[in-house]
Amino acid sequence: MASALSTDEIEAVLKTHPEWKLQGGKLVREWAFKDFVEAIKFVNRVALIAEAAGHHPDIDIRYNRVLLGLVSHDAGGITGRDATMATRIDKEL
Repeated sequence: MASALSTDEIEAVLKTHPEWKLQGGKLVREWAFKDFVEAIKFVNRVALIAEAAGHHPDIDIRYNRVLLGLVSHDAGGITGRDATMATRIDKEL
């Protein structure tokens, strides 16, 4: 099991990924699309990346908005797996 990152390590991740925020103990980022169908297409692309990595984000869909939350529940916080997933999502989407 991965260990939770320290506060300083989380701050470093946030500096590297300025679109992501710390909220409720998770790395979170929101996207807005032209409509629901485009939002779902995005979620489907996220699902493929997450499944390949074996690490799945929390996903909240509100019509044309998608909020992703990254946290390693088994480690009780944000880990390197979450930072890596944020990087993959930023690069691939």
